[in-house]
Amino acid sequence: MLALRSSLTRAVAARTPAPQVCSSFATGPRQYDGTFYEFRTSYLKPSKMKEFLENVKKNIHLRTAHSELVGYWNNFAHRTEVRKALAKDKEWQEQFLIPNLALIDKQESEITYLVPWCKLEKPPKEGVYELATFQMKPGGPALWGDPFKRAVHTHINQGYTKLVGVFHAEYGILNRVHVLWWNESADSRAAGRHRSHEDPRVVAAVRESVNFLESQQNMLLIPASFSPLK
Repeated sequence: MLALRSSLTRAVAARTPAPQVCSSFATGPRQYDGTFYEFRTSYLKPSKMKEFLENVKKNIHLRTAHSELVGYWNNFAHRTEVRKALAKDKEWQEQFLIPNLALIDKQESEITYLVPWCKLEKPPKEGVYELATFQMKPGGPALWGDPFKRAVHTHINQGYTKLVGVFHAEYGILNRVHVLWWNESADSRAAGRHRSHEDPRVVAAVRESVNFLESQQNMLLIPASFSPLK
């Protein structure tokens, strides 16, 4: 969650894969998993943050009864089925949806897929998460996929941070990639970042990748008490 002009919570939901759905990252083997991940960002009224989280924590089971929550985390056909089921679920509407809508200023959803060269990892224990969002130049992964992959792997291979997943936008703003990192604490994240900036292997890989970068945004995320990923 992030407090700015308004409060922000970020939810990622894993959608159950449908048969024969695939997504290519263009520069590597095709992604046959078919699972897509929905990044949902809710902008809350600052004074309503506590009330919103309390209500979600109390009633989140009404939502997860219809699709898995990976991290506050189902496939396009299944998402349609889920929406239809939720439209008929009066208990979810009355106890979860309607009370929370009054607390939200704005909400955004973005459909993404895991890139073929990574899988969703679960951190070994509780910690803090960093979501780095990269807006790459037009041209797609065929243009910037390999340098981006090398930059990510260089950070992982040197042990500066732990990777949870790399997500490529399928619908929404194209050429956008989200990288979700995990660290034991904000201090360990800062220490790892400082060491990586002095590592010539990381510097070289990042310099190659930024040739294809338009903008970047980072957010430090603290897991909600009901988040499966702690």
